[in-house]
Amino acid sequence: MNYELRIEKMVQGGEGMARLPDGRVCFVQGGLPGELCKVELSQNKKDFTRGRVVKVLEKSSDRAEPKCPLFGKCGGCSLQHLASEKQAPYLERVERENFRRLAHAELPEDFKIHVGPAWGYRNRARVVIASKKEGKIVYGFRMQKSNGIIPFESCPVLTPALNEFLKKNAKRIFDSAKNRGPKAYELDVNLFDNGKGEISYYYRGMPAQEFEKNAVSVVDIAGSQIRSDASVFFQSNLALLPELVQSVQEAVDAGFANGEASDAWLIDLFSGVGFFAALLKDRFKKITTVEREEGCLKHARLNLNGGVTGVSPVPKNIENVSAPAEEWLVKNVVDVPATLIVDPPRTGLPVEALDAIVKSSVNRLVYVSCDPVTLARDYAKFAQAGFSLKKAEGFAFYPQTPHLEMMFILSR
Repeated sequence: MNYELRIEKMVQGGEGMARLPDGRVCFVQGGLPGELCKVELSQNKKDFTRGRVVKVLEKSSDRAEPKCPLFGKCGGCSLQHLASEKQAPYLERVERENFRRLAHAELPEDFKIHVGPAWGYRNRARVVIASKKEGKIVYGFRMQKSNGIIPFESCPVLTPALNEFLKKNAKRIFDSAKNRGPKAYELDVNLFDNGKGEISYYYRGMPAQEFEKNAVSVVDIAGSQIRSDASVFFQSNLALLPELVQSVQEAVDAGFANGEASDAWLIDLFSGVGFFAALLKDRFKKITTVEREEGCLKHARLNLNGGVTGVSPVPKNIENVSAPAEEWLVKNVVDVPATLIVDPPRTGLPVEALDAIVKSSVNRLVYVSCDPVTLARDYAKFAQAGFSLKKAEGFAFYPQTPHLEMMFILSR
């Protein structure tokens, strides 16, 4: 069934919100605020509906022609219909409303979203290399709601180096993996461009010798070398990453200056490859990183020791702990005004971790979030425990998508 609907606003996830004649909310894929659209329903529930734009009857001046011919099919860049320069202001309005609704508070007036290049920015990607029945090798992304593949020749958000690498090497990687294992017709491959045009890649079952040669990478960032590999998480937008690093460094220094935190101890929870701790280590007498993924920890041990190019003992004032963050917090007493950085997954802080922070002597924390919704939820709990929001910044690491990373500075 189709309806003519006026889009009222954008909501979390980048959809437009409208209302059906019976008053039910309709979340509209591809609609922009103010537009009158012909909408086809794709989901019809008792309390809400979902639909997609099949025709724009009255167009917003902020609408843009999608740059990618696969827009609407791939699902990876769902905001290409919104002009690139307008995406950050739209996301800001969405997050201000989210924060108001979920945390019952206002984001600061000076809340800023940092932006970088709109295209050709993505340094990291997971692609599928597949063999068609006729023997042709193709590569592409998984469909959003199925295991099907959307092949592409050149993705406009990937770095030029990644696109060029795939054109030249997709068949070689597929054939190499196929010769070593079961004759699968599809191969999931993680790719990473370290910013110098050097591409690392990883697929499940990759032999150890090949892993060391082809999966490991070193990134130059903020005057330091950070070691990682294509099998673990690393930020996907190296062009914008220095701005997040600078914001975190300034937050740490401000905590020293106002006495809310000290240089006695840096605790980096959900630390990954030790990224933040490695860049801040010269500021602290003691450092603890806590990460449950062993693949990340082996890099953290090198990154924290400056041992990217060689293996040597980790200094006694540095410990890299293999444990879930909440378990470590519950078992370890933090009785000094330590500097705390948390960078949890999309699910946010586990309740046990949040409770342990509240009960500790930590008076200031830097919270880096990849999901504004769980950040707002966690902030509401911190606020009830006496913490206040000192600063908030956003980072548009994924242009052409509704995803936004944020950094909060909380203190009590």
